Amino acid sequence: MARVYNFSAGPSMMPESVLNKAASEMLDYAGSGQSVMEMSHRSKIYGTIIEGCEAVLRELLAVPDNYKVMFLQGGASTQFAMVPLNFMNTGKADYIVTGQWAKKAYQEAAKYGDAKAAASSADQTFTYIPKVTPDIIRPDADYVHVCYNNTIYGTHYNTLPDVGNVPLIADMSSCIMSEKVDVTKFAAIYAGAQKNIGPAGLVVAIVREDMIGNAREGTPTMLDYKIHAENGSMYNTPPAYSIYICKLILEWIRDEIGGLDKMNELNKYKSGMFYDYLDSSKMFRGTVVKEDRSLMNIPFVTGDEELDKKFVKAAEAAGFVNLKGHRTVGGMRASIYNAMPVEGVEKLIDFMKDFEKNN
Repeated sequence: MARVYNFSAGPSMMPESVLNKAASEMLDYAGSGQSVMEMSHRSKIYGTIIEGCEAVLRELLAVPDNYKVMFLQGGASTQFAMVPLNFMNTGKADYIVTGQWAKKAYQEAAKYGDAKAAASSADQTFTYIPKVTPDIIRPDADYVHVCYNNTIYGTHYNTLPDVGNVPLIADMSSCIMSEKVDVTKFAAIYAGAQKNIGPAGLVVAIVREDMIGNAREGTPTMLDYKIHAENGSMYNTPPAYSIYICKLILEWIRDEIGGLDKMNELNKYKSGMFYDYLDSSKMFRGTVVKEDRSLMNIPFVTGDEELDKKFVKAAEAAGFVNLKGHRTVGGMRASIYNAMPVEGVEKLIDFMKDFEKNN
């Protein structure tokens, strides 16, 4: 069977060249006579993989030396607890609630201290990013947390929120490596890998060194950034194979795409094409205000639930899979991550034009 165009919000499409390389190395990685899946994470050869992965990540994102890069388990959802356990030192933190994952992070933090929803876009079903200025942030908050790209609702911070002198922490799970970001503007960044940089089971955390080492008493060992930073992500067995795939994908961005500027250009081209069609269509429409649109996740609707269902079913039969919107929103959603080829978007638009004509 031919490969389908997978518009899933995650786990998502991976670059075919990466999958082919991983397949070619499945039984024998670099002449070692073993698969990466079988390797001791303490072996010299595995050391070249995890160190190489960190080096490419630092290179692409220009991560400064005073930031630690950690490869962890538990996905972004574990980070929802890890962030307050490590950083909520006075017991106060402000959260900008722009969708389901931002809300879950906020609710988790509320278990550990005075978490405040400083701003929210729930009043309009998270279809916009609320404006954030220092006057709505508590100056004595330990940090401000944002979800940089909202996978379910299709919004994105196209302008960094102004939080004054309070440390900014971002969940970048669904947009990391889709564009350049100035890491120095953040005290910490974390991202589940399964959208843009690898398979499920891995989370990358980039944390400024001065933020590390203040975990509250009673924090489980595995949830203390200091433990992972001091042990080079090797305190326990890391998600070894996921890190290997992450390395291959980062090398693909660097060597085949040409870096993050080129990656961002490509993402703008793909999403721009799709938004242009939605804006001109008489049947389909996007749900997000224009200035806050995501390049990665594009929700859209017909306005008729039955027609939405018919479209999703017909699209799947035509090889465009996982276009059904999140259960909390309905409608459709096209997730156009880094690995989605231009032709996948072009063919989907052609299919939608035909569907519109015939319905």
